[in-house]
Amino acid sequence: MRSFWKDKKVFVTGHTGFKGVWLTLMLHELGAKVTGYSSGIPTSPSIFELTKASELLVRDHRTDICDLNGLRQALQESGAEIVFHLAAQSLVRPSYADPFSTYSTNVMGTLNVLMAAYETDSVKSIVNVTSDKCYKNDELQISFSEDDKLGGHDPYSSSKACAEILSASIRSSYLQSKNKNLATVRAGNVIGGGDWATDRLVPDFMRAYSSGEKFKIRNPASIRPWQHVMEPVSAYLLIAEKNYQGPDFAEAFNIGPESSANCPVSDVVQMFLKYFPDHAGIDSAEMTIQVHEAKFLMLDCTKAKNRLGWKPKLDLEKAVKLTADWYRAEFDGKNLRNLSLQQIRDYL
Repeated sequence: MRSFWKDKKVFVTGHTGFKGVWLTLMLHELGAKVTGYSSGIPTSPSIFELTKASELLVRDHRTDICDLNGLRQALQESGAEIVFHLAAQSLVRPSYADPFSTYSTNVMGTLNVLMAAYETDSVKSIVNVTSDKCYKNDELQISFSEDDKLGGHDPYSSSKACAEILSASIRSSYLQSKNKNLATVRAGNVIGGGDWATDRLVPDFMRAYSSGEKFKIRNPASIRPWQHVMEPVSAYLLIAEKNYQGPDFAEAFNIGPESSANCPVSDVVQMFLKYFPDHAGIDSAEMTIQVHEAKFLMLDCTKAKNRLGWKPKLDLEKAVKLTADWYRAEFDGKNLRNLSLQQIRDYL
């Protein structure tokens, strides 16, 4: 990996977000030259600010991906050979509140990125990060494989299904003619240090803990494929490298944990409680859910294992410990860039 990525010019959309920062840090550790493109800093606190990730970038653009002209110019000026598209409205419940911006960002924003890559001669490899929620989920308690039907009950999920269909179309209609290889990646639920988004299990737990309040679990029985953020990020890198070398991997891939990590929300909470014994407790009162959220979601990652030779390195207990260690360090005022890079080195 290091020999491939050293001095590679890379363009990352959504570089200020949770996954985007971890990807930027891993690329920096491998010696790549990263240009970031994002509309702003999505949370407060922010992992982007806490790790001072801007210092590691060649250029830090703050423009919306719906601005095609700005995006096209930034990408062409970067001279990037590889593009990672992570910029998105990435939450289910906010997508109900504002479906217009959700579809605008996740569908038209994706079209802008792909067409800007098509028009940029230097680009060879593109990885579009979508979501495991892009599948039509009828709650049949099956593990979705890449050939299963796409869909989505909520605006977020359906926007990611749209992004998948869009990617397949642009790949065959435009990108293949210029030998630009595009893969889409559908990753399971990620945990890790520095996530402060709303309506996510670990950030919600950490907010309750830091404020001394009881933690309310929204969907305790919901089953998800939990994995540490470094797992999908490492897969993105591997897929981008494969795409750089040829078209054989320009398709969709699921990236998720071993089946033992598919477990209820309540089990994950209990794992975190071991690392925060001074918590204020759990509020067991039933929460009123105003919108639909899938209760069962699992991925079949056989294709990634067989075709890419990728498999997860971390079990759920280790993923939880790495995450808990990171937040403890944040609460204690420690150097979070150094800690993040050390976790990455240990992982690699």
